[in-house]
Amino acid sequence: MHLHILGICGTFMGSLALLARDLGHTVTGSDSGVYPPMSTQLQEAGIGLHEGYAAANLSPRPDLVVVGNAMTRGNPEVEALLDLGLPYTSGPQWLAEHVLPGRRVIAVAGTHGKTTTASLAAWLLESAGLEPGFLIGGVPRNFGVSARLGAAGGPFVVEADEYDTAFFDKRSKFVHYRPEVAILGNLEFDHADIFPDLAAIERQFHHLVRTVPGRGRLLVADGEPALDRVLDMGCWTPVERFGIDAESPWRLVLERDDASRFRVVHQQGEANEDAVVDWTLTGTHNALNALAALGAAHVFGVDLARGCAALSRFETPRRRQEVRGEVAGIQVIDDFAHHPTAFAATLEGLRAATPRGRLLAVIEPRSNTMRLGTMRDRLTASVAAADLAFWYQPPGLDWSLAPVVEASPVPARLEEDIDALVTALVAEARPLDRIVVMSNGGFGGIHEKLLAALEVAHG
Repeated sequence: MHLHILGICGTFMGSLALLARDLGHTVTGSDSGVYPPMSTQLQEAGIGLHEGYAAANLSPRPDLVVVGNAMTRGNPEVEALLDLGLPYTSGPQWLAEHVLPGRRVIAVAGTHGKTTTASLAAWLLESAGLEPGFLIGGVPRNFGVSARLGAAGGPFVVEADEYDTAFFDKRSKFVHYRPEVAILGNLEFDHADIFPDLAAIERQFHHLVRTVPGRGRLLVADGEPALDRVLDMGCWTPVERFGIDAESPWRLVLERDDASRFRVVHQQGEANEDAVVDWTLTGTHNALNALAALGAAHVFGVDLARGCAALSRFETPRRRQEVRGEVAGIQVIDDFAHHPTAFAATLEGLRAATPRGRLLAVIEPRSNTMRLGTMRDRLTASVAAADLAFWYQPPGLDWSLAPVVEASPVPARLEEDIDALVTALVAEARPLDRIVVMSNGGFGGIHEKLLAALEVAHG
């Protein structure tokens, strides 16, 4: 069967393309603004890519078109597939019908941390010899690919996004997955282009809760009022809480301020078991992600000691606090953060792990929510843990970042040109500095440009 995928370089759709290829299908796809790491992964897999959308991309005629949620009416390729009467479906529906049946699904949901938590869960299952399948919105470096089928009948980890499914299906993606285990890691307002308020997102999360069977498990973070409200709507599945709260069945005890060493305590009735994790990640948010993954893996028989030992060998997914290079003691870090809470969490974790040198934050607010300006009032405080903040005003952001910069709690500057931004960073950077670049896009190749310019100036 020939599948053609619209929006193929999106993290979800690109991963879907890999699964379809592994099932023996011929896969092609279209997208605009193709950039690594997904484009590289697809090309290495022999999947044909069309840059841009056009009716001609649908020739030869595919057997089925899988439509990404970024596609809209008016897109020339969408209009062509409708006019031609081609069969089409959404990515989540295709996954639910062709990959997930017969597999034990773990769905990882939450506003933040889904990619890291899903990668952690897959790695813990892999370390225990369970050969999990997975579909993750990034490339877990322990695996080198963002998706694989895994063992038939085994566990399958899916990053469960609350974003809508397609232009013809406005339900959240995750209602398609029918998980046995669902992780609800956190919940706050996001996706302002889709949801009018937080209550609307809570309703979608409850739709997910409704799909988890009574024999399954819900792993729910403590200290999240929105998740408490979701459960108050009704719950028919055993719930295990995780967090720092002393009453949580899965509890985190930090042994270092930067959370690079922590103790996990699991309470089962009157008995407790505990184990220590030493790993390369930093930040309490990442330790909580690990705690959730340990709880999910435990459902599948992965004992705490084995799971904690595996965490020491975990490598962050691509673009999640990924060190892209170092020149003359100046480190360049890439992070996918694109929400004020995520900016703050990333910077706080790196601040605690940076005893010497400065932390320079470089931020491109380019998500749909950012473009609408919904979170603009929260941006100023989000960089408080940095020493310096560099803001980039991307094309298409129709409100000015200047007030954010003017009110900054740390020295800050605004640039509208990437080359000028690189020049400013190189002029400021000195040995022992860590430069963390935060964006959910390619950011004009700034990482490579910055490393090259640092090499010229300091190498």
